[in-house]
Amino acid sequence: MRYAFAGDRKISVTILKFIISKGYKPSALFISDSTKSSHCKELIDLSGLTDDFIFRGNSFKNNFEKLQTLNLDYIFGIHFPYIIPTEFLELPKIGFLNLHPAYLPYNKGWHTPSWAIIDGTPYGATLHFMTEKLDEGNIIHQKKIEVKPSDTAHTLYNRVMTVEEEVFTKAFESIKNLKPKSTPQTHVGTNHSKKDLKSVQEIDLNKTYSGRELIDLLRGLTTNKIEEAAYFKKGDDTYYIQVNISKQIN
Repeated sequence: MRYAFAGDRKISVTILKFIISKGYKPSALFISDSTKSSHCKELIDLSGLTDDFIFRGNSFKNNFEKLQTLNLDYIFGIHFPYIIPTEFLELPKIGFLNLHPAYLPYNKGWHTPSWAIIDGTPYGATLHFMTEKLDEGNIIHQKKIEVKPSDTAHTLYNRVMTVEEEVFTKAFESIKNLKPKSTPQTHVGTNHSKKDLKSVQEIDLNKTYSGRELIDLLRGLTTNKIEEAAYFKKGDDTYYIQVNISKQIN
């Protein structure tokens, strides 16, 4: 099995370690540039690759012919935050696989744990083929998890990382044998762009919310970034709200 690995964040380090532990080292590595990077040093060290086959940021897009020579079976995308041109989706013989923190077809796109809570949609992790349409490709393997009443977007995201690892490792036998089975996404789900979160962040102090609606909004907007939190304005001042929910222990 020959593959290129495109990754960011801790989950990408976990997945690359797993693949290498099974005896398969990457032929090329795509990582985020220095302004966006997370865990890139670990990925570089794990890969054992020379700089000739490590591509930072969008630089992979200028090296199509070089990557063609690698005769790749796959490119694995693990939280890789760049748009992938069509020719790169078609470059590997079997496909470009993406590990997505959502239970597709629900929550395609961005801020998946936030929208699972706010919209009340199913949540989990999915390994799928990438296509030109965002998160629309055939599903190889997925697993659903419960969204608990105590979950915020931050806690839910932390929990789904373990599920993403499980989904990938469960599918790996068929992947390494170059025979991954997949099924098309047959029904309509939900889709959110990166900017959609901004449209629900401001709490209108003159609006009537149900208790459930307001609680779900606050916990769905509690991420690891204060600038993504719900807020309200009073005069010239802006106040951000993040919540912590604990279940009573009898």
